[in-house]
Amino acid sequence: MEIWINPACSKCRAATDALDEAGVTYTVRRYLDDPPTAEELTEVLHRLNLEPWHLVRQNEPAAQPLRDLPRDAAHRPDWIKAMVTHPILIQRPILTADDNTTAITRDPDSLAPFLPS
Repeated sequence: MEIWINPACSKCRAATDALDEAGVTYTVRRYLDDPPTAEELTEVLHRLNLEPWHLVRQNEPAAQPLRDLPRDAAHRPDWIKAMVTHPILIQRPILTADDNTTAITRDPDSLAPFLPS
């Protein structure tokens, strides 16, 4: 299991605390220090069944240039490039289980499927 986090994010800390409390083994990827490649991000988007603009943190200053960018297939690579260039734009935390099940685990309900019963 791998979780993409920003250690300064309270949602990320809550998710890793819950994983620790449940005794789950996982790998942390500090995606601001180790940004995903375009290919990795494309794979995550596919597993999440989301378009890149759904994964962008719209309130970040780095999102300003994207506000007028069309949300369509032709501009999909531009959205992905922006997130690779400015990883702060990526919603977090993103958890991928060993079976490639992936979710944005911002709340207990989205994290629950990854925890032991």
